[in-house]
Amino acid sequence: MKIYRNPNREQWTEIISRPRLDLAKLNETVSRVLSDIRQRGDAAVKEYEQQFDHANLSQLAVTEAEIDEAEQHVSNELRDAIILAHHNIKVFHISQRFVGQKVKTQEGVVCWQKSVAIERVGLYIPGGTAPLFSTVLMLATPAKIAGCKEIVLCTPPDSEGKVNPAILVAARIAGVQKIYKIGGVQAIGAMAYGTESVPKVHKIFGPGNQYVMAAKQHVSIDEVAIDMPAGPSEVCVLADASANAEFIAADLLSQAEHGIDSQVLFITTSEQKLTEVQQEVDRQLALLPRRDIAVKALDNSRFVLVGSESEMIDLSNAYAPEHLILQTRDYDQLAERVVNAGSVFLGPYACESAGDYASGTNHTLPTHGYATAYNGVNLDSYCRKITFQHLTEEGIRQIGHAVELMAEAEQLDAHKNAMTVRMRTIEN
Repeated sequence: MKIYRNPNREQWTEIISRPRLDLAKLNETVSRVLSDIRQRGDAAVKEYEQQFDHANLSQLAVTEAEIDEAEQHVSNELRDAIILAHHNIKVFHISQRFVGQKVKTQEGVVCWQKSVAIERVGLYIPGGTAPLFSTVLMLATPAKIAGCKEIVLCTPPDSEGKVNPAILVAARIAGVQKIYKIGGVQAIGAMAYGTESVPKVHKIFGPGNQYVMAAKQHVSIDEVAIDMPAGPSEVCVLADASANAEFIAADLLSQAEHGIDSQVLFITTSEQKLTEVQQEVDRQLALLPRRDIAVKALDNSRFVLVGSESEMIDLSNAYAPEHLILQTRDYDQLAERVVNAGSVFLGPYACESAGDYASGTNHTLPTHGYATAYNGVNLDSYCRKITFQHLTEEGIRQIGHAVELMAEAEQLDAHKNAMTVRMRTIEN
């Protein structure tokens, strides 16, 4: 990692920058694969599964028999943990249900909103170096609560054509019935365009590597909606002299092990804490099974010493992290000053892993600085708000002339006339 001590504001641009791939080459590959899937459907998907996941598939859909088999490979203890997490995620997202109300804006003019679920949604679940069965719960649970009629899930198989058993068990617990053995760009293409096997969806959710994110953004231009633009995962930890260095190092490494393009940012007001955390990262890193991945992620990472808590929170807000952990004495007061973050973890015991798995909040969050404009997945992500209005004759009397004047000023005579003919009717 790179260490900055008391950097000036001109250096912040460098500190908050993210690692990047060659986007020209990336987009060229993504565009080619998506175009092929659009034209050839299942045949193209199977060929790319062979090429990228080394799986020779006769069919793309996961059968009930395969899910039954997966149940035998997941321990009762892990199944209970998945059920507990599902419960907490369900409780938290149920609390987000929209309750509309009719509003009288003028006498005879009533307006209201109705929340309507997106009918068919697609979920992408990474399954490469880390099979993210927890993401099944995070995406499918609110989709079921919202009332989405059809949930399509795609996840990459292994070289034997099998999906990770925990992913299938989590899908069954969350109520997903349409599961397909498709990974990467080809999964996004299949859900966006539809194939002989995979239904075309209206909105795609889920994390992934930069190729998956590029594919989501590509299909969002003219085909389907997506949850958010995003990229590799990241965490920012803010700490003062009271913080626990062992906890901080564990949090930083839990993020670094996600992938080689992940990033961690540690900001502290304490020189001693900076040294302690460096030493603790080295100690814990040596014990990690995914050490090689974490080491490369740490190459993208920064440790920063600043002079005050104000500077610390300002730098964090400029970074706009996916995950933000506040390990300070006054974390409650500091939390009030957070304006850009995906999800915030308060105090020494609120590790990012809690939110990733079982506290109840959603772990599908904006990355790459998009937290300045986007929130993470929530119940509203699966719904549309349709507005309604009802006007009586009195309503026409109240707003009719204003509508005529405004339409005329915009030189939209037909708009004006639509109101004028009604005004004439009630005047007669």
